[in-house]
Amino acid sequence: MSGDEIVDGLPVRECRSFKGQLHYSGWYWSTSVSRLVVYESRLELTRIILADFDPSVVGIIGQPFRLIGADGSRIRRHVPDLLLTSASGGVTVVDVKRAELRDEPKVRVQFGWTEAVLAARRWRFESWFGNPPSSQVVANVRFLARYRRAATVESSLIPGVLETVGDGSSIAQVERSLVGQELLLVRPVVMHLLWTGRLVTDLEQRLGQDSVVSLKRAKDGS
Repeated sequence: MSGDEIVDGLPVRECRSFKGQLHYSGWYWSTSVSRLVVYESRLELTRIILADFDPSVVGIIGQPFRLIGADGSRIRRHVPDLLLTSASGGVTVVDVKRAELRDEPKVRVQFGWTEAVLAARRWRFESWFGNPPSSQVVANVRFLARYRRAATVESSLIPGVLETVGDGSSIAQVERSLVGQELLLVRPVVMHLLWTGRLVTDLEQRLGQDSVVSLKRAKDGS
């Protein structure tokens, strides 16, 4: 089965809520696949949001499949957290763990076995412990995710925002330039365009009204 076929399918298990639950689970609406993606923790949700923001990622599914196989004399069973597909056809399988578990022997053995199994299919394995990008980039991308859906912004303002931005303007300047427009409608449009990549800014700095935004150029990978 190909990565694309797995993305088009259903998770092998769904998240369940129960009293005393230690993890925060739920569903995230992905703009990459236009459907809900299941997650079992806030850390998984963060990795999903980063994938959804990444223009090279075209497919995302949580709890994608169950691996069953021999590891020496032991039979292992494991459900990875995520499967991502790229526009180039690559497949990345992701397991998410808290940073303090990075050096746990059981975790390292499990990840090593999973990586070896996936390598036989020439699929990439990623162990994600909340690794870079920086915490500020993560905070900014999580904030922009609030504006990811086109239906939540006033699309008629998009041409005016793009024309106003030019080679670079602060968000406050863009808002002041669109005289007569409702301020509360302009900023969500700017944030949506940053999410979609039509505008760019320095995400290493905290997003705010002084953030300088500019049109995405060919040198930025467009």
